Amino acid sequence: MWETRSVQITVQLPADIAEQAEEVQRTDPEFLSRVMLYGLTRRSIYRHLRERSREQTPSEVEGRFAT
Repeated sequence: MWETRSVQITVQLPADIAEQAEEVQRTDPEFLSRVMLYGLTRRSIYRHLRERSREQTPSEVEGRFAT
């Protein structure tokens, strides 16, 4: 699909969640990769939509919600 590469990420998590993350990293690293991809993709989409809404003029926004 696309080119991939490994990254090292350090995060601060509550202890019980950190234990779960460590377990998943040991037992199913592919799942953890998919979770990160999903989260970062959602963030990217949100940022894109937020930027688009900032670029619209107020009349464009009002026209969409007119009944």
